[in-house]
Amino acid sequence: MMESLGYFFMSWLDVKMLLLTAAGTFAGIYIGAIPGLSVTMAVSILISFTFKWDINEALALISGIYLGGVYGGSRSAILLNIPGAPAAIATGLDGYPLAKLGEAGQAIGLTTVVSVYGGFIGILALAIAAPAVADLALMFGPREYLLLALWGILLVGSLSGQSLSKGIFAGALGALIACVGLDPMTGENRLTFGSLQMSAGISYVAAMIGFFGVAEVIAQIHELKIKAVKQNVSKIIPSWGLLKKYLPLATRTSGIGVVVGALPGAGGDIAALMAYDHAKRTVKNPSRPFGEGAYEGLVAPESANNAAVGGAYIPMMTLGIPGDAVTAVIIGALYIHGLKPGPMLMIETPHLFWFVVGSLTLANIFLLIFGLTGIKIFAKIVETPKPVLLPLILVLSAVGAYAINNNPVDVYWMLGFGVLGYFLKMYGFQVGPVVLGMILGPMMDRSYRQAMMATNNDGWLFVTEFFTTPLSAIILAAVVFTLVSQTQWWRRLRGLN
Repeated sequence: MMESLGYFFMSWLDVKMLLLTAAGTFAGIYIGAIPGLSVTMAVSILISFTFKWDINEALALISGIYLGGVYGGSRSAILLNIPGAPAAIATGLDGYPLAKLGEAGQAIGLTTVVSVYGGFIGILALAIAAPAVADLALMFGPREYLLLALWGILLVGSLSGQSLSKGIFAGALGALIACVGLDPMTGENRLTFGSLQMSAGISYVAAMIGFFGVAEVIAQIHELKIKAVKQNVSKIIPSWGLLKKYLPLATRTSGIGVVVGALPGAGGDIAALMAYDHAKRTVKNPSRPFGEGAYEGLVAPESANNAAVGGAYIPMMTLGIPGDAVTAVIIGALYIHGLKPGPMLMIETPHLFWFVVGSLTLANIFLLIFGLTGIKIFAKIVETPKPVLLPLILVLSAVGAYAINNNPVDVYWMLGFGVLGYFLKMYGFQVGPVVLGMILGPMMDRSYRQAMMATNNDGWLFVTEFFTTPLSAIILAAVVFTLVSQTQWWRRLRGLN
């Protein structure tokens, strides 16, 4: 026990690793706040520099960048309605309306605290329940992942106002766009219309920047003469009464984040989506209507996506299976340093597990410190006159889109999706579900085909196994309930209309 505590506090007591963790967290926050500069990209680039480093120093820096980057996406989502990462899409639904009401400082302060709280729950789950949650993740096969992806597509109805049909259409549109490019199994072109450029597929990050950034710029052109709202940043740190009020919700959604994060390939974006949906269904009297600046709409996704970080480490450390794209890159780093992630890692180098837990805990503390600083400077962005701010957003969006693959084609996609997003908004469609559909589409495509191959393309057997396998049946019931619960019939039954 004492030996484990020694490894836990190793990065705390070594000045170099302490500074590396702090630097990684600080850099992660600001990298995550820039659309197009993803955490995965930052960690990937970092690994090339840490090849000759000691593995502990590399993991300390990576822990900071990972936690900071997941949180950082919320800042641009709140201030500019441009999520810095897919996990912050749900945050922008209520965060940006709060900024338009002049409450950006309070919104960022609250998201910081609940993100740290969710991070601690995720780390605690990693330390205590790693084997049990990893066993749960192992139970998920292609059928379960297909249902999970389908469930996510249906959940977009809760992000799309009162129109279920518009939400499903937007999610399906995103899934269709995700099919563009080379077939992942056969290598054949799909929906490319003979274009070599389209064979590479369409980056969902470019689409995200276009739908949220460029579309917002076009929409704001109609409001150039409206004066910017003065942001109240005198009270950044949320009161204990406010935190106490939202603590039960943050605890529940952090639990969602841990479980979803531990599912290989799911990640914080799906966790945030499910947490937002959970809040919208369970909170009877929100501070404001959801989508119009409800604080519950910030608490749920932000606690969940940071809790998903600890969850994503669980299958990585215990099974050698990445929980998301970042942990997939970290597995590569471990192999580069001569380690083999999986059960043998826990047996041969158990000290590494406790070192990672300690580094994540330290990074989470730095997240609280750095997250509550610099908010006044960030808030000034919203107060900038629109004739100055809008061209700046457009330039930053173009830089972010180009930085994805250093390819000007991504900039064209960004502009095209920006125009499409503007018209979708005009006709009452939310653009968030389109991006989420692009993220979930490949998982649904791959899982469906794997499940079909597992049944030798027997359609009847494929369908019946959804009902005969307990885990599939549970998720299928959740999918059906999600669909039914968003119908007018269900609302009349519950007396909501």
